[in-house]
Amino acid sequence: MSIQDAVSCGERLVELLEAYGIDTVFGIPGNHTVQLYRGLVNSSIRHISPRHEQGAAFMADGYARASGKPAACFLISGPGLGNAITPMIQALADSVPMLVVTAVAARSELGMGEGRLHEVPDQGALARQCSRFSHTLMRADEMPKVLARAFAVFNSARPGPVHIQIPMDVITQDASHVSTVPWP
Repeated sequence: MSIQDAVSCGERLVELLEAYGIDTVFGIPGNHTVQLYRGLVNSSIRHISPRHEQGAAFMADGYARASGKPAACFLISGPGLGNAITPMIQALADSVPMLVVTAVAARSELGMGEGRLHEVPDQGALARQCSRFSHTLMRADEMPKVLARAFAVFNSARPGPVHIQIPMDVITQDASHVSTVPWP
């Protein structure tokens, strides 16, 4: 396989979201989320960028309420997620299906407290307080299973926000081998 044939984990995630019917993503591009935005270029998913991360999450919440479909937002680590907490709590209280995807430090740096860009000691713990579940994607091939779980929550009797964080070394991993067909 040539380098041109490689598909990053971030790009494959976008393909899977499209396969699940996500048609709009809200977010602000950042150096942590470049691979997600590379995936958007080749998809039919519309991207809407607010002026603030909290706005992205509120827009996803509002879009899900108005459309009746799950909505997604792409945020950077640390303050990106921190700014989304209020809309996530509101979505949790009101059973609104919202997917919050954030980057996080590389796996070898998680929890080390070395002051990496936008580091939060345990970003997943913060997200778990205001979501149905928060998952750290440790390998690209976990993606189909984790997204299937997220969409099962969205289609459940009590939907709500789901958080998926992707370490910087995983978001750039080759995911060419990962299926783009949603799990049953």
